[in-house]
Amino acid sequence: MSRALPVLGSAPVPPADVPAWAAKGFRPFFLLAGGFAALIMLLWLLALAGRVHVDSYLGAMYWHAHEMVFGFVAAVLAGFLLTAVANWTQRETAVGGPLIVLVALWLAGRVAFAAAAVLPVPVVAVADLAFLPALAVVVGRALVGAKNRRNYAVLGVVLALWLADLAIHLDGNRILAGWLWRATLGALDVVTLLILLISARVFPMFTRNATQVASIRNVPALDMATVAAMAALAITDVAFPETRAGTALAGATAALALARSVPWGARHTARHPLLWILHAGHAWIVIGLGLRVAAAFTGRVTASSAVHALTVGAIGCTTLGMMARVSLGHSGRTLVAPYPVALAFGALVLAGIVRVLGPFSLSIYPAMLYLSGTLWSLAFATFTVVYARILVRPRIDGRPG
Repeated sequence: MSRALPVLGSAPVPPADVPAWAAKGFRPFFLLAGGFAALIMLLWLLALAGRVHVDSYLGAMYWHAHEMVFGFVAAVLAGFLLTAVANWTQRETAVGGPLIVLVALWLAGRVAFAAAAVLPVPVVAVADLAFLPALAVVVGRALVGAKNRRNYAVLGVVLALWLADLAIHLDGNRILAGWLWRATLGALDVVTLLILLISARVFPMFTRNATQVASIRNVPALDMATVAAMAALAITDVAFPETRAGTALAGATAALALARSVPWGARHTARHPLLWILHAGHAWIVIGLGLRVAAAFTGRVTASSAVHALTVGAIGCTTLGMMARVSLGHSGRTLVAPYPVALAFGALVLAGIVRVLGPFSLSIYPAMLYLSGTLWSLAFATFTVVYARILVRPRIDGRPG
């Protein structure tokens, strides 16, 4: 199966003089996301070991959280939206020069954070905050121009992430106190919401198409209820953090997400790495939210385990799986994961398990933390090395894009 992903439709044709690596948004942004994910985790491990000093006005922990969400996840989001929105609307988003400008804006934010020790604080904030509004303008023009109201929600996601980033910088600049954790948790909730939204649309369809199991289906009422519950949780976490209402909503979202995934056919995906990694990512959401509920009632479960089930587990597996699949489909290749990348999927699932279980045994927790981070970096480094030639070369079927 070598055609483009059905969910993304048929893309407009980019200009003939655009280099292959800049012909579609997924190409540069997925390459950058994979490399950045591997590198930034290694830097974090070195910082924890005292080998690297993190000089950020957010502090070391929030620097780590910020760069994972607004660096890594933002790059994956850009690659996906720039490609998908062009296909949903039949209007090009950004290729060639405009795409290079977006890439430069993303890189500027990362460089500014790396050089925070020598740059004025407002310069770091402005450089970092410039990317998401530019992305929103580019995809928004295509969506609004095509009156593609069904997908306006993605603009809300980009705006919500930008507002969270703004709140983080305002707190870091001592303009708005008490928002570092609240905005970081809100950003994590928004990313989780996006995964829940997109997964319902594509995971069952991918699975049904690949396995030919006709009984695989969605339950629209459960899909809508799951997304609504997660949206309510995101709002509650920002407005009333660490309350019983948030715990109840986390439990409700976990239960709904589990219920809706039952007819998605995960049990049929064992021989299809590009499928089971996506189902694993969705399962990690259920686990992460369930652990959050458990942490509210017992000291044996830590908030760290819940957070990292969502970050290493859900976000890691979903982003790696989607990047691997989209890159193959939109380069004209058969939807079969290269063997090293299939191994990387397994390494990433193991990274999530190790990171979540680590806090349960304080005596081996540091070793578990380093093992999890190393597995994460190996997984994304493998993707980057294997997929680099796919992302910088023209489609093998001779089609543009």
